[in-house]
Amino acid sequence: MIDVLVVDDDFRVAEINAKYVGKVPGFRVAARAHSAAQALASVQRGTIDLVLLDHYLPDQTGLELVHRMREQGHGTDVIMVTAAGDVTTVQAAMRLGALHYLVKPFTFAALRTRLDSYAALRRTVDRVGGRGIAGQEQVDRIFSALRTTPAPASPGLPSGHSEPTTDLICHVLHHAEHPLSAHEVAAETGLSRSTAQRYLRHLEQAGRLRLSLRYGDTGRPEHRYAWVAP
Repeated sequence: MIDVLVVDDDFRVAEINAKYVGKVPGFRVAARAHSAAQALASVQRGTIDLVLLDHYLPDQTGLELVHRMREQGHGTDVIMVTAAGDVTTVQAAMRLGALHYLVKPFTFAALRTRLDSYAALRRTVDRVGGRGIAGQEQVDRIFSALRTTPAPASPGLPSGHSEPTTDLICHVLHHAEHPLSAHEVAAETGLSRSTAQRYLRHLEQAGRLRLSLRYGDTGRPEHRYAWVAP
């Protein structure tokens, strides 16, 4: 599980964001904070993987908090979640190492896309990190994991299919290193196997995925799906 610290001076907004995080498989809210001091104390305890950080806090700005975290040697990842949309603040966040910048107001789907790409980044780094030294291909894979815009879903989704779920499955297949089975897609997305299979079948028929068969000892082939670049 990825432990998240939700930081917002507005208690109501913090609660909404926390509920959003709790709906994304693989993430859990470890703490909430409503000031920079509270947030820094949570980070100092060493149990936080990711901070969802508002910029406008009562005692310091979010970017000042990130600067203090880095000065103290805390490499905790940060996603800015704020109404501050000026270019100067965005550039400063980039320079301090914020992985994403989400401008309020936003939808659950927008936040989930960022969280899913962050989870993909962690998986990619874990895989590459075991090799000690990363070549250009591995470096490119790490950076590509941060791309948050999923490929557009096919128009005219069948009844019972939702756009966010389609985008989520496209995102998982797009970043997979090899073809995945319906069982593997279900595990990555938190969906049931039958739901994953239904969406995979539609995406394959729409030409977004390539279907291949892998034969095992039982003789019954396993369906595996790979992303088809547009």
